[in-house]
Amino acid sequence: MAIAVAENLFRGSGADARLLAGRSRQSGKLVFPCPQGADADDYDVVELAREGTLWSYTIQRFKPKSPFNGDGDEVNFKPYGVGYVELPGQLIVEGRIVANDLGALRIGQPMRVTTEAYRTTDAGEAVLTYAFCPADEAHRHEQANEGDNS
Repeated sequence: MAIAVAENLFRGSGADARLLAGRSRQSGKLVFPCPQGADADDYDVVELAREGTLWSYTIQRFKPKSPFNGDGDEVNFKPYGVGYVELPGQLIVEGRIVANDLGALRIGQPMRVTTEAYRTTDAGEAVLTYAFCPADEAHRHEQANEGDNS
């Protein structure tokens, strides 16, 4: 079984994942993530678009310093992408980027929301966070995440 890294951040998993934003009841402005706590009453939850365009990115090739809490140490750390994806008419969202070939990423590339198990709890549960993958890899990434639930 898998658990979400945070409540009300996304809904679903794999290619069915949807990011949850908040639309201000006063101004209509979208914000991500959806506000929690005392401010939550001022926002309506909105599912963001599943697909967008890679706006900017970099590759994280070494283990980040604390407070990073992903799996692995300096020896077995697996590089991953970090970037901004523009969701048309909505927002530009920062997130992890997962791809079969990080070197093939290109600005303007179609991307799709997905989930990624980025660490494992002491109890052995996968912790899912949202991520983006190239749209043409979404089906393959969904198959790799089968069985994950948020």
